[in-house]
Amino acid sequence: MYISDFETRTRTPRQSAWDIAATVCDPEIPVLTIADLGILRDVQVTEDDVRITITPTYSGCPAMDAIRDDLKAAFNKEGYSNVHVDLVLAPAWTTDWMTDEGKAKLREYGIAPPSGKAGLGHNGPVRLSLAVKCPQCQSLNTRELTRFGSTSCKALYVCQDCKEPFDYFKLL
Repeated sequence: MYISDFETRTRTPRQSAWDIAATVCDPEIPVLTIADLGILRDVQVTEDDVRITITPTYSGCPAMDAIRDDLKAAFNKEGYSNVHVDLVLAPAWTTDWMTDEGKAKLREYGIAPPSGKAGLGHNGPVRLSLAVKCPQCQSLNTRELTRFGSTSCKALYVCQDCKEPFDYFKLL
């Protein structure tokens, strides 16, 4: 994307800092940035420091230390020396926070993105599980092999048509 000189000059320090943070990729799914995932919640800039707020997909997510280190490295590379990364658990992350672009990147990478809305806090009828579309051949003739895949965020599925296994990013 082209950014004009005017746009560069009129960007606030916070917008510029957000853009730096938004370049950091998830270490478990490197095609997604933390902004794509929706775990980048806030960026604040003062004269002395930058404070970034992130929310893990799971409270015990092992990727958070790597993301914290990657954020600090990205800001240090841009000349920021006092970088603080705050991990917040509330409100809890939900797949509803993922961007449409992030879901498209998952699909292209061979991981079925979450479908539907998580609807956390919903007191209505119990949600039914819908078919998960195969990211290889687009078939809905798939089945879950195991509830936990390569990470806790994903389940392992197999397509009954093309016979390919694939991860499904669970709806949370």
